[in-house]
Amino acid sequence: MIRDICRDEFFLAQRSEPATPEDLPVAADLLDTLKHHRDECVGMAANMIGVSRRIIAFDDGGTYMVMFDPEIVKRSGPYEAEEGCLSLTGIRRARRWQTIKVRWKNEKFQERLKTFTGWTAQIIQHEIDHCEGIVI
Repeated sequence: MIRDICRDEFFLAQRSEPATPEDLPVAADLLDTLKHHRDECVGMAANMIGVSRRIIAFDDGGTYMVMFDPEIVKRSGPYEAEEGCLSLTGIRRARRWQTIKVRWKNEKFQERLKTFTGWTAQIIQHEIDHCEGIVI
């Protein structure tokens, strides 16, 4: 189901709660909403659709991916970026990392670990910031 985009900065600034298997329908809605906005958006976090759970979805080079409880465990290559967001107006500056190693759970709640670089790494970092309540 396509959900409305949350623009409430107070809500977005709250840290999200850990995800559970009961949140699988939230992940499906997040993917539906992201795909609906694909012309203007490459990643979303659950709080962007009004659900305070640590779930992100993003376009990984043409393939959509969902992460439950993502956590960056290693990072290298800092740089300054400018980013937009469906939930916030304007372009904002952010410090990002060229390479990140992320630990998360898949849709079966099995733990995964993978290194991401470049644009995909930047998208993931932006969405994890949403989970942390960081409004840049």
